[in-house]
Amino acid sequence: MAATVRAWPGRDRCAIVGVGATEFSKDAGRSELRLAAEASTAALADAGLTGADVDGIVRCDMDNVSHTALAETLGVRNLTYWGVTGPGGSAPCAQIAHAVGAVVSGQAEVVLCPRTLTWHSGGGLGGVLRGGSRNGGVGGHGTYEEFFVPYGLVLPVSTYAMIARRHMLDFGTTREHLGAIALTCRERANANPAAQMHDRKLDMDTYLAGRPISTPLGLYDCCLVTDGACAVVVTSAERARDLRSDPVSIRAVALGSGPGVQGGAFSSTLMRESFTTWPCRWIAEDLWRRAGLGPDDVDVAQVYDCFTITVLVQLEDYGFCTKGEGGPFAASGAIGLTGDVPVNTAGGNLSEGYIHGMNHVVEGVRQLRGQSTSPVPGAEVCLVTSGPPPATSAMVLTKAAR
Repeated sequence: MAATVRAWPGRDRCAIVGVGATEFSKDAGRSELRLAAEASTAALADAGLTGADVDGIVRCDMDNVSHTALAETLGVRNLTYWGVTGPGGSAPCAQIAHAVGAVVSGQAEVVLCPRTLTWHSGGGLGGVLRGGSRNGGVGGHGTYEEFFVPYGLVLPVSTYAMIARRHMLDFGTTREHLGAIALTCRERANANPAAQMHDRKLDMDTYLAGRPISTPLGLYDCCLVTDGACAVVVTSAERARDLRSDPVSIRAVALGSGPGVQGGAFSSTLMRESFTTWPCRWIAEDLWRRAGLGPDDVDVAQVYDCFTITVLVQLEDYGFCTKGEGGPFAASGAIGLTGDVPVNTAGGNLSEGYIHGMNHVVEGVRQLRGQSTSPVPGAEVCLVTSGPPPATSAMVLTKAAR
């Protein structure tokens, strides 16, 4: 007898009801707590809620704002659930997944998911590798980065450059293929007044002439340096129907490491049998099964883009094209606004701002509400992904009926 395939019990049981963001800049001139409070207050106001309604907070492990400090600042009356996930860019969709778990299990009713980044505090991953964070530096603290730094892997770009070069050698990927991704994100940022690169055009000649950062990756292959914060409010689908803004249904979430897990935070992933196939490959199976959908159903995607190669590999691993075809797929116009799967419609980490990808979640919600600065007509299904190795997370959002 064939086994019965049961629907994922979390499907559409929760919704995002509020999103908020500060401005994105190189120097906000404000504390991380203040930025977190501003974005969180905006997200709650978007939902028609206040801090007194919040009873859960899920944060990123690299965020310097504690759940207790934020709760006190917002006037939370009783925090019945809190959680921490990460590292870094893998956190945003995982934060939403934790929030879904808290709501579905009855541990909280309204869960806030914030992310704040200020680079002067060493809050980026570069600070981790240089020892600027409690999570890393020489001595390890669980990262293993001290085994790689002496060989030149001192920043994330060094690791991703090796991934990009391997992809070029294996599949014939070119810098022009990567450039197509950079240009797509910049075009969307040019349409977004809130983007850091709103008023800065980019063409292929300028892209190719950009100074090398870690060959083959150059200046325009790298995400921005950003001060800012974003926040997202999650609650049950039932409660969402009575709140101020149009809810966006959380169709499915997935987290995973894939097989052959290594300890460490980042560079250790280069020791895997293949480092041009990422954990996305395995969580994609769970995600599509839980959603009851597939890549052909996706109308728009917010794809984590700390570097251009990150988008290219994920296009393959999530099934939008076959392995090795990510470059030609991106260069064909398929990820443009009128393409098969419009990508990063606010500009992404490469051109809107780098809030470790929480801005991708915000844009996914705005896109399905019809509030994006680059709307995709008729969009009803949005894929949002968070940072790849060593483990990753993703979710599918859909338009929700009132």
